[in-house]
Order: sequence, then C-alpha cells, then structure tokens
Amino acid sequence: MIFSTSALLFAQSAAPVRLNLQEAAALALKNHPQVQAAQEVFSAVSQRITEARAAYYPDFNADITGSEANPRARIGAGFLTTPSLFNRIGLGLSLNQLITDWGRTPNLVAEARLRADATQQDYRATRDDVLLGVNRAYFLTLRGQALVKVARETVAARQLLVDQVTALARNNLRSQLDVSFAGVNLAQAQLLLIQSQNEVEAAYAEMTRALGQEQTATYELAEQPLPPSPPEDVERIVVEAVQNRPELASLRLSLQASNRFEEAEKDLSYPSVSFNGVGGYVPYISQFNLPRVVPSEYEGVGVNVQIPIFNGRLFSARRQEAHYRVLEADQRLRDRLEQVERDVRTVWASSFTAYQRLDVTAQFLREATLALNLAQGRYDLGLASIVELTQGQLNLTQAEIENLSAKYDYQIQYANLQYTIGALR
Repeated sequence: MIFSTSALLFAQSAAPVRLNLQEAAALALKNHPQVQAAQEVFSAVSQRITEARAAYYPDFNADITGSEANPRARIGAGFLTTPSLFNRIGLGLSLNQLITDWGRTPNLVAEARLRADATQQDYRATRDDVLLGVNRAYFLTLRGQALVKVARETVAARQLLVDQVTALARNNLRSQLDVSFAGVNLAQAQLLLIQSQNEVEAAYAEMTRALGQEQTATYELAEQPLPPSPPEDVERIVVEAVQNRPELASLRLSLQASNRFEEAEKDLSYPSVSFNGVGGYVPYISQFNLPRVVPSEYEGVGVNVQIPIFNGRLFSARRQEAHYRVLEADQRLRDRLEQVERDVRTVWASSFTAYQRLDVTAQFLREATLALNLAQGRYDLGLASIVELTQGQLNLTQAEIENLSAKYDYQIQYANLQYTIGALR
C-alpha cells in the first residue's frame, strides 16, 4: 500500500534529536543567523559612539615633505600670497584640538548612544521573533506527531473491522455492502495517515529552520504542560505590551536620537573654536647659493575661530531635514503603538477562544467515544447497520483530531500572546 512505503522511509531515517522547549529555545538563540546578524549590527552601531567622541580628542599628525622647484620660482596665480619655492626636505608635527563647537559634538555623541540603545532593542526584538518561531514549530511538530499516532491507530482499528466484516461476509453473516463501507472507512484512514506524515515532514523542516540548523532532522520533543488561562483584563496586558515591547522601546530611542541630531544640526550655525599647533625640522633646503633665510627648526601655535556666514543655505536645509526626520520618527512610533495595541487585543481574543475549545473538544471526544462503543455493541447484536458504526468511527477520529489540535493550538496562541506583550522568554 502507499502508506507502507512512507512508513518504511520513516523507519530508515536517522536517530531523532531529543529536545524540550527550553533546550530548543537555547539552541535557536545560539545558532540562528538572524540573532547573530542582529548582534553584529548592534556591535557595528556601537562603534559610532567612539566615532562621535573622537572630536573631543586632539587630531595629531606627522608629515614628511619633499619638494623640487626651478631657481627663484614663486607661485604666481591662485593665491593671494606669492611664497617662494625651494628644493627641500622637511619633517614636522601638527596638532588640532577642538575647543568648543557650542554643543554640537555632545549632541552627536548622545545621538550615537541612543542609536546604539535602539539597535540593542532591535536585537531583543529579533530574539523574540526567533523564540516565537521556535514555539510555533515546536508545537506544530508535536501536533503532527500526535496526528500520525491517531491516524495509525485509526488505520489499525478500521483494518480490524474490515477483517472481521470480511470474515463474516464469507460465512454469509454480513452483506458485501458492509464490507464495502468498511473498506471505504479504511481508505479514508489511510489517506489521513499519508496526509499526517506529510505534515510531520513539513513540521520537521520548519523546526530545523527555527533552530537555525542547516540539515533537516527528525525530532523527539518532550510534551509541555498546558499554560494557564489567558488574563481576563485585556486593558492591563495592553499597558504591559506598550511598556515591554522592544520594537516600541527602539522607536522611542530613535525618536530621542532624532531630537538630539536636530539639536546638533542647529549648532552648525554657531562659531567653532579650535587650537592649532605645528612644529618641525628642515634638515635640507636649497636656496640656489643664496644666504639661508629659512631656519632649520620651526614651531607655531594659534587659535582659530570659524564663523559661518553664508553657504548657500546648506545649514538651514540640514536643520529642516533633521526636523522632518523627527516628525517621521514620531509618526512611526505612533503607528507601531497602534499596531501593538491592535495585535494584543486580537491575539488575546484568539487565545481566549482557543482556551475555551479545550473543554468543548474534550467533551466532544468523550461523547464520540461513548457513541462509538454503543454503535459497536448495536452492530455486534445486529441492531444497527454498518453505516451507524462507520459514522461512529468517523466521529471519533474527528473528535480525536479536534482534541489534540485544540491542545497544541492553545499552546501556540498562548506563546503568541506572551510575544505580543513582550513576555516571551
């Protein structure tokens, strides 16, 4: 039969990987490329703090210069001064130290820190996304495995009925119609087994992806206890989500960073003051047989005040751009806040519905089991037709599927709820 080939493939597969949910989460956080990429982004953005703080320190450089010129040459165009040109070799040091730029550098440093903090929150959000994927894949895998078990038990039970009815039909105790109905039920069970085995294979692939693994494997997962019922006060968890969600924290920090950058751009309009110093030695200079007028050593210090007057409205345009970026960041925060509040209410309703299904499907399973037992007894006594018995089998199979689906669906929905309020660990 078709399903026996699939079962053979299952038997020939490698030894399953044994995991519980905590181990799966730890493995995903260690190996998943999204988590590692987010960590590298945070490390990269953190370097911008050092880049911004570099303006606090001196700019110290060493120079070695050599030149050659024709005799008595002077620069004739392009400069207000007309310095003489000499064949020379010179060595020197130059120092430039910013004294003040009226707050621009402190604002840029603060912006860099806030951007780094926002990236750290993005890293947290990525971790939460990966954990949610692990939870979903974990419970989908358990559901698929449980469904395969139900399907195999259903095939065995219906195969037994086919064998019994066939034997009775041979002895003219049952009609061939009964054999046909039983055969149809068996074929449906076999189709269910094929479909459930396909779902398990898909769940294994999803689990491998969620764990950040490269090679698909089979998994033997530990059952998890049912979580508690969802909280009844949805407004309370909305407030909790607004406080805890890392995406919102990242957007708040980005808004603060945009404000500090706007302040830094405003500071471009103020003067900047810097200290400059030079010193060096000229070991060789040729003045074409003239008395040497350039000393061998040189040094000098000065203070430079740069006052912006006009630059084609460059600074005003940069200020306006920074202001619009602030408005953009504020609207992005507002939009995300509304999305989070909507998501919390939606997921809370779904999780509450999934929780209510647990009792209903359990009752469905009890009633379907009782109905099948009664139908089996009536059929054995000749008081009921094969239709009543096969319908009882169908109802029981459906009840078992609904019951196990309700269990794992609620665990997935509860994980979704924990994710939406920023409490998934």
